[in-house]
Amino acid sequence: MTKTELFERLSSILQDIFDIPAEKIRLEARLYEDLDVDSIDAVDMIVQLRPLLGKRLQPDAFKSVRTLNDVVETVYGLLNDPTT
Repeated sequence: MTKTELFERLSSILQDIFDIPAEKIRLEARLYEDLDVDSIDAVDMIVQLRPLLGKRLQPDAFKSVRTLNDVVETVYGLLNDPTT
């Protein structure tokens, strides 16, 4: 899966589950400040992303995530890490 495909999937999740308008969803958008995604929403978002990986996600991997680009980079890294 490419980073573009991951972003598109994340965008769909944010629109469908969290009712965030498409125009607010961009790579540089900050989760908390720009999108009003709180910690509970962040956990829900990670749960929605779990099927993409086909494995359990470790919350520690997402500790430094602040923007949508951070989410894309983290998930992309997990997808391409043979040790996880």
